[in-house]
Amino acid sequence: MEREIREQSGILARNLPKYREAATSQLAGLRPRGVALIARGSSDNAALLARYLIETHLRIPVTLAAPSVLTRYGAKVDYSGFLGIGVSQSGAGPDVAEMLSLIRSQGGSTLALTNVPGSPVSRSAQATILLEAGNEASVAATKTYTASLAALYEAVRALGAALPEPRLPDDAWIEDCRIRAKAALPTLLQAQVLISVGRGYRYATACETALKLIECALLPCKSYSTADFVHGPLALAGTGACIVSFGELVAGTEGSVIHAPDLGDSPDSPLLDVVFGQWLALYASLARGLDPDAPPRITKVTQTY
Repeated sequence: MEREIREQSGILARNLPKYREAATSQLAGLRPRGVALIARGSSDNAALLARYLIETHLRIPVTLAAPSVLTRYGAKVDYSGFLGIGVSQSGAGPDVAEMLSLIRSQGGSTLALTNVPGSPVSRSAQATILLEAGNEASVAATKTYTASLAALYEAVRALGAALPEPRLPDDAWIEDCRIRAKAALPTLLQAQVLISVGRGYRYATACETALKLIECALLPCKSYSTADFVHGPLALAGTGACIVSFGELVAGTEGSVIHAPDLGDSPDSPLLDVVFGQWLALYASLARGLDPDAPPRITKVTQTY
């Protein structure tokens, strides 16, 4: 996991132009009436950023599709005129592939983002952006997660969003996040209640950090939009609680707060600040005597139907 965290700077710098070229060639000029994002796990967290980018900068409504509506209940939602974007790092998710096939059969446009060429998800879509992140040996997605973010960012730009050139994590940034995460570790490990918060663009990072703490360090952690957090869950933020905050201060808390590096509320910030969350999860796992590369009871490829 540590090696793959460190690989992210090179992978993103090398592949961003490829993502841009692929997205532009396949999406330029397309103006769907809506976008359906289809994903599970870490890919679902990456899709959260795409939702904010599309709705904020293109004013196109976005749904985070629930594949079970189709695969469990057999209900075929009308997605005609939609762009369906399936995000699956392994490309092996049968429910993601089935949703793409449905949208395609209704005359919609479909795009797959995956790290595996020729995978079921890729075959179900009309177009594919390959992440080309190399083999990811750790169960925890790190480099394929940031690659998914970068590819989605370029897809939104190709659809016409006037987004700035994205900042990418370089080696210095990755090392700075490592140092900050290691310093925050004692505070994290002392917590009786662990919460991860962010808002807008950075909500994706809050969700992904919570997932990484759960799967790598076996630390129960709940993620919230900062706006939702004050509508009830704030009651948890007493003495003994620890909030990992991406961006915004949370008033009314009595527990401790770990502040991620401050990047401002920028559309590209999730490409960088998630590295802090990745290091937190890695160090917490090691401190608890666990193997971050092989969490119990889960595998690299999870197939849901």
